[in-house]
Formats: sequence, structure tokens, C-alpha cells
Amino acid sequence: MRKNAGSHSGRMFSDRKWILPFFASLIISMSLVLTAILGALSSDRGGEQSPFEIISFKRSENSNGYFVESDIERSSNVSVVKREAPRFAYLISGTKGDSHRMMRTLEAVYHPRNQYILHLDLEAPPRERLELANAVKADPVFREVENVRVMSQSNLVTYKGPTMIACTLQAIAILLKESSEWDWFINLSASDYPLMTQDDLLYVFSNLSRNLNFIEHTHIAGWKLNQRARPIIIDPALYLSKKSDLALTTQRRTLPTSFKLFTGSAWVVLTRSFVEYCIWGWDNFPRTMLMYYTNFVSSPEGYFHTVICNTEEFRHTAISHDLHYIAWDTPPKQHPISLTMKDFDKMVKSKALFARKFAKDDPVLDKIDKELLGRTHRFSPGAWCVGTTEGGADPCSVRGNVTMFRPGPGADRLSELLHVLLSKESLSKQCL
Repeated sequence: MRKNAGSHSGRMFSDRKWILPFFASLIISMSLVLTAILGALSSDRGGEQSPFEIISFKRSENSNGYFVESDIERSSNVSVVKREAPRFAYLISGTKGDSHRMMRTLEAVYHPRNQYILHLDLEAPPRERLELANAVKADPVFREVENVRVMSQSNLVTYKGPTMIACTLQAIAILLKESSEWDWFINLSASDYPLMTQDDLLYVFSNLSRNLNFIEHTHIAGWKLNQRARPIIIDPALYLSKKSDLALTTQRRTLPTSFKLFTGSAWVVLTRSFVEYCIWGWDNFPRTMLMYYTNFVSSPEGYFHTVICNTEEFRHTAISHDLHYIAWDTPPKQHPISLTMKDFDKMVKSKALFARKFAKDDPVLDKIDKELLGRTHRFSPGAWCVGTTEGGADPCSVRGNVTMFRPGPGADRLSELLHVLLSKESLSKQCL
């Protein structure tokens, strides 16, 4: 009996009888994921404005028409943007033990103009998720502005499987439903941290076309084709409540011929119009890709990339950079190197908007707070902070005009990076 049982187990993936129930469970699971995502968008879209806008560009030798005609005045180091300033929607995610790191990242990137959603995955104990929700609920600034939310439905997230993409799409759906006034979506983890203030970011992007997507991408080739595109995997996190390794079948699939596969960084800055397309999928292509990437190794590094580069409407908006500074081993491993004090100068010279990954409470974070963000209290200071500093009071406890920005050296660094990214040479490499 024991011998026969062991023999049967050894033939689990060689026996073709598993194929039919496998695909049946795949269809059911994807139906549940799509139902959850689209259910969050049940509100009427009839009154929305078109996600595309007509703007006049300021032509320059290197910008190739991607910078908007400047309507910005500088006075006493405070800039008032006459054109409607942009808004960003952030997803900050974490796992067990990450709630304090998530709050630190949130406070470092906070601005009243933006929207924020926090997701602490199912591996975190209920007490930690409750403490995070209560901390947001009790905060007087968050309570007044009402732009920070904690996802009540926790999902189990594994980086290599499709659960990270499912969680990201669910967060985007919630953000689309809750607010119609944001222009770009940014995903961060608890181990990410900004290298410049939100005033720097908002000031620079006020002068930028709202149709640009920052998503590092390249055509998938070489070893990644065999190790990521051909295997058929099952992510147990779709069905179980505890993390475990991906299950690999012995079967391998052929490469697609109707679309090209792309890969790149999982960290993105995407336009509202593009993520709306991914959610609604009016020509069904994003849904087809979602089903395809359900069984794809490291799908967060391929889903958005493949969708945007195979969609004519958006492929020319893809800028191949994730606006992050990330350091890797040689050869690269699954996860990047943890950044420390010795990496500070490299981070600044990269002119990137964010950096990752950082260990919890690493001293370099304090150095970033002091030298790059100017943080003396909870939030990175901006022109919206108009309270007094007497007696050690937090100036951001009093909110002023949120359309006024005080750009600093970070804005200059980001502008320099964008001029390089929007040069003819860089744009000629889109989706190749």
C-alpha cells in the first residue's frame, strides 16, 4: 500500500489526467480575481472626462515635445502652478512586521493632493493590520484630508507568482472608484524610500505631459524565455492562507505568436488612462494577458510591460525607466542589494525619484530625511505646511494652499533625468 501510494505521487505531473481539472481551476480562479477587481469599479463612469487631454508642447531639441508649455512662476522660493497641478495615487504594500516601515514611507511621500492606499498582506497577523488601520484613522491630518486608505481585504502576496499583480490591480480599481482626480499611479513597498520631496515631484511633473508611462522594459529573450515563459506554474497563494513555493508542472508551453513578451522592473509610474485600460480592458487584451500571466514566473515583471508594448494606443508612451535607484549583485539575484550609507552618494547622483531596498530603520534613512527631504517632523516639508515651528511644533499640522510648491535640489535632479529619458535617443528604444 505505501509503495503504491508513493508511486502514484511520483506520477502526479506525468499523468495527463491532471490537465482538465487544472485548467478548470485556473478559469475559476481568474473569474474570481476579475470579479473582485471589476466589482470595485461598479460606480457609474458616465460623468467622467476623457482620460486623454489635448495640450500644447514646448518644443526643444531634446524633449521631443513631451514637456508642456511652462506656466510656472517663481517667487520667494514658492512656485504657483497656473495649470492644474498633477495628483499621484500611491500603493504602499508590506507583509508581516512592515506596518511601521509602511507608515514611515507614507509620511515621507505624503502630500494632501495625492491619494494613498496601504496593503498589509495576509501573512501579517490581524493585530498588526488593525494597528495600521487605527493609526491611519486616528491621524488628524489623514482624517481631515481623507486621502489615505487601508485595504480591508488582505491578500496573500508572493513576488514570483501572480498574486502581486492581482493585489496591484485591485488597489488600482479601488483608487479609480474612490477618486477621479489623480493622474499617475505609483507602487511602492515598505522597503522603498523617496530621494526627493513631493513638492519636487509635483513641481516637475506639472510641466510634463500627462500621457507618459515610466516603466522599465525590454523584449524578453535568452534564459528568461526558458525559465519564465515556458514553464507552467501554480501559485498556491491563490488558494491557501500561508505562503509556499510555486508549484511547477512537467508540461511546458510554446511561446505566443500573436503578441510579444516584455519584461522589466516591477516598480512603475503609470498614467491613469493606461491603468484604466488595464482594469476595463475594453478590447479584452488586458484580460487575456492577465490569464496568461497567471501561470508565469515573476509576472509582476512582465504583465504591465507586455500589455503596454503590444497596445498601439500606449506603446509610444512607455519610457524605459522605473525612476528608482536599485543596486544588484553580479550576476543579479532574485532580490537587489540592501542599500546603506556607502550607497548614499550613488543614490543622489542617479537623480532617481525613489530608491530600494532598505533594511528596517537603516541609518541611511535618517541621512536621507535630513539631507534630501529636510524632515524635522512627521512629513517631508512642503509649501502646504504653513504652521509655526515655535516650540518644536510641526508646521504641517496646519494645511495651506496645496497648489503651491517649494521645489528644491531634488526638482533639479529629476528634471535633468527626465531630459535624458525624453531625448530622441532614449525614445527610439521604446518597446524594442
